[in-house]
Amino acid sequence: MTTPLRIFYAAGPGDVAGTYGHWKAGRDDPSQVAITYSAQFYSLCKELGACGYVLSYHSRRQYIVDETFTIEHRPARYLKQRGALYHLGQFWAGIRMGISAMRFGADVVVFSGGASWFSLGWLRWFGVKIVPTLHCVLWLKSDPMPRGIKNLVWKLNARFFRTSIAGVLSLSNDITHQLAELTRSVQKPIEPFLPSYRRESFAGLDTTLPPPPFRVFFAGRIERNKGVFNLLEIARRFAHEGRSDIEFDLCGDGSALAELRKEAEEAGLQSRFRCHGHQDKPRMRAMYSQTHVVIVSTTTDFIEGFNKVVAEGILAGKPVITSSVCPALEYVADGVVEVPPNDTQAYGDAIIRLYEDRSLYESKRRGCAALQEQFYDANRGWAAALKRMLDRLFSEAPAESASRNFMAESLPSRRMP
Repeated sequence: MTTPLRIFYAAGPGDVAGTYGHWKAGRDDPSQVAITYSAQFYSLCKELGACGYVLSYHSRRQYIVDETFTIEHRPARYLKQRGALYHLGQFWAGIRMGISAMRFGADVVVFSGGASWFSLGWLRWFGVKIVPTLHCVLWLKSDPMPRGIKNLVWKLNARFFRTSIAGVLSLSNDITHQLAELTRSVQKPIEPFLPSYRRESFAGLDTTLPPPPFRVFFAGRIERNKGVFNLLEIARRFAHEGRSDIEFDLCGDGSALAELRKEAEEAGLQSRFRCHGHQDKPRMRAMYSQTHVVIVSTTTDFIEGFNKVVAEGILAGKPVITSSVCPALEYVADGVVEVPPNDTQAYGDAIIRLYEDRSLYESKRRGCAALQEQFYDANRGWAAALKRMLDRLFSEAPAESASRNFMAESLPSRRMP
């Protein structure tokens, strides 16, 4: 009789403890529109009969041991540091993370973030398989050559990805291409995945053109590198041009939220440029229903990995305006009006085009309908990708296809010496 597989999952900054409570009660986390990765992890562990340890660097410290799961929030104090102190903090967080994985007796570590990549490389000496799950591009597309201490860190990371990992989960082709560049095309198993959604989250949503005013919707972190101040500049332009029939709704929290609200107020635009803060899933559904277009204005100063809001706009049947900064563009081009990165004038012009050209609007709306199924397909989700990776690593034969049935019996436990 074999012992259960033990999977350690470093999940990033999310509220994995809160999600666990909802998952255990048989419901999705209402704070997110997509199915959270931690909820997918819990379901996969249950399906496989595996034991899971989920570590997050959420700001609320918490520790739960329940049945076959250990769940921990371990705040990352180093995030407030700069320069060398930040990188030292990341390195120490990785060492601590690795020690936790060893104490747990992990067979595999699935690592999303919260520490420097190379700081986990030593785990392979103890037979632990390391599987990075990459949700962001590895470096800015506009600045591919890091300098100073960042250059040293990425040299160490490159060695880590070439020599220490067992495989990779990748959210976009842009990430996969950067990984190939970083590793000089050293072959590692790569499993792609996409964000996953419940069909009922968007079922029955009215996709016809809502009545005026024309509403532009932004969702995400309220930060400068997400382009939110560019959106305010567009609103100022429209006001100067006498366009009072185009309005903006922004949902999300962030360090720039108070400043953005203040600037909108000072410009006298607060009634047409509304910052709603973070909204739960039901409220987000209502916002998507009321909007005409979704805008994703991320700048070249942010390491975007996919941007789920692009997918959500498509699922809501609303045309999306974005740039090549968002790797999601490649997957949904028929539902998108593409503009050059950072080009505020072009973003504003695209809004006007979709407002005034009904045939263009309807063409993009029909394009949305044809693109939706990929985000409902569980075989293209994160849990399915992890399942296939585990099959590669712990079965006698590699997975033959993405649709191959994976049974818990095919996962013999490999205990550490």
